[in-house]
Amino acid sequence: MAGYRKLGKTSSQRKALLRNQVTALLHNGKIVTTEARAKEVRKIAEGLIALAVKEKDNFETVKVTAKVPRKDKDGKRVKEVVNGKKVTVYDEVEKEIKKDLPSRLHARRQMLKVLYPVKEVPAAGAGRKKNTKQVDLPAKLFDEIAPKYVSRNGGYTRIVKIGLRKGDGAMEVLLELV
Repeated sequence: MAGYRKLGKTSSQRKALLRNQVTALLHNGKIVTTEARAKEVRKIAEGLIALAVKEKDNFETVKVTAKVPRKDKDGKRVKEVVNGKKVTVYDEVEKEIKKDLPSRLHARRQMLKVLYPVKEVPAAGAGRKKNTKQVDLPAKLFDEIAPKYVSRNGGYTRIVKIGLRKGDGAMEVLLELV
């Protein structure tokens, strides 16, 4: 007997489906799916959250100086003419960044093996490519989700039965983060 549900799909399709649903669950906080899929997604999601809880404080803050382009009131880069060429003007700024320790970096890479990249489109600029932002899901796991579950030993998700699906009569459930 297999240690997992096959969900009527080939291994590559199943892996893609589960990765997609885990990504959606962690990004949105809840998804509606069938009971069998939810139970498989739950296994993967709880493993990622447990990893995030374990490694959430494994970083050090480092001060670095970075060159940032100077911008005018419209948000466009300021350019100067130097030797007949237009060159962008840069300012040096000191920033504090979080530097992952090796174990947290490894955890981040393990998460990225499962999670798909997510782009967030603001409602105001829908359909505009330049307004989209890449969401850093491992950072969301470490900074937002893990602190909520520090005092909890597992059981980070909840499955609530909704009812039978109209088309094929499959049991639909709501899978959400507790």
